[in-house]
Amino acid sequence: QVQLVESGGGLVQPGGSLRLSCAASGRIFSINAMGWYRQAPGKQRELVATITSGDKTNYADSVKGRFTISRDNAKNTVDLQMNSLKPEDTAVYYCTADIRFRGYSWGQGIQVTVSS
Repeated sequence: QVQLVESGGGLVQPGGSLRLSCAASGRIFSINAMGWYRQAPGKQRELVATITSGDKTNYADSVKGRFTISRDNAKNTVDLQMNSLKPEDTAVYYCTADIRFRGYSWGQGIQVTVSS
């Protein structure tokens, strides 16, 4: 089995920064794309950012210029640096990974709250 474990969430004031990290463990041959999604209360889960094994990135329009996704292929980790945070960024953030031969795996989610 494959496990994804997120860390780094919490409470931050508007304009502040947080860095989320996600580590994949288990029987992993290789990982194709990795990414972050989020789900705010009463809303559907939405894509935040993705990154391919070749470091090609994709961002939701709402976070472009503020968030940066990165990964370490040797460690099977993906990070999300979040700057200039806004109250509307408040959500549970989920890490996801497309594991070769195993399909998509999801983390358990981590809370990010942006509030003064």
